[in-house]
Amino acid sequence: MARIFLGIDGGGTKTEAAICDETGRVLGVGQAGGSGIDSAGAERALLAIGEAVEAARRQAGLPAAPFDGVFFGMAGVVSEADRAIVRDIARRLRLGDCVEVDHDIRIALAGGLSGRPGIALIAGTGSSCFGVNAQGKRWQAGGWGHLISDEGSSYWLGWNAIRLAMGAYDGRWQTALLEPVRRQLGLQEMTDIHHRLYTQGVTKAEIAAFAPLVIAAAEAGDAMAQQLLWQGAQELAQMVAAVARHLGWGAAPCEVTLVGGLWRAGEPVTAPFRKALAGLLPLVRIVAPELPPVLGACLLALQGAGVTIDEKVRRRLGEPRQK
Repeated sequence: MARIFLGIDGGGTKTEAAICDETGRVLGVGQAGGSGIDSAGAERALLAIGEAVEAARRQAGLPAAPFDGVFFGMAGVVSEADRAIVRDIARRLRLGDCVEVDHDIRIALAGGLSGRPGIALIAGTGSSCFGVNAQGKRWQAGGWGHLISDEGSSYWLGWNAIRLAMGAYDGRWQTALLEPVRRQLGLQEMTDIHHRLYTQGVTKAEIAAFAPLVIAAAEAGDAMAQQLLWQGAQELAQMVAAVARHLGWGAAPCEVTLVGGLWRAGEPVTAPFRKALAGLLPLVRIVAPELPPVLGACLLALQGAGVTIDEKVRRRLGEPRQK
């Protein structure tokens, strides 16, 4: 019987699970809510991961049996203590004995470049950058959580949108973001914002949902929104440059793949980023992701079990699932 493997992409707002066999054939996929341990916590993460895995099992027509290899790519995993939390989740869900855990940017790189050396930049709810060179040396920039990092991400844009709107209300500056932010927060008056943010509370995902307001305002010509997108692009480009310098690509060609929901906004986000990055790394080549992160997790699960990742396996991972 063919060996069966599981890949998990645990993000701040969404969890994806994919099951494949040892040839790279994808058997089933499933989704659930967010499982980033820094935002969801261990118990909610366990529920989301369990739901996504069960959905993938149903689609694959597989019983609830241990897998031959599992790879977790999880938002918020940056320390051994974080990895231990995720391994405990895997144990409680009885996913198998061969379990590896790393941050979600590693699976974004593995999928985006199909296992080749290079750099991946995530810009979604949060942001982070990670690279691996041909010698196996790794480096990460950003990704230290929303309290001190996540620059250029949807959360960062959303947080700044609220901040700019409040400054426009009290007269410090002018921006078209004021009214859209008020509506999205559901405020009768802007003075209700203290109660809305600090008494009722607002989640990281809710703040990230304000990013489209910034993009729309920038496209309509709002100078402050445009400046915010440019600042975010510079922050993201600095992450890539930091990783490139540490891995020997400061003045050498390298591939960078862009992953995460923010890039789906298109030119308003990608154009300033390309300009900022070209000013720092003129020899860089931006590559569209070849596989989604969850299949990058499958690729790493296969590698961890000793499966050779050749062109045939890569091609099968990228093929539409046969129903």
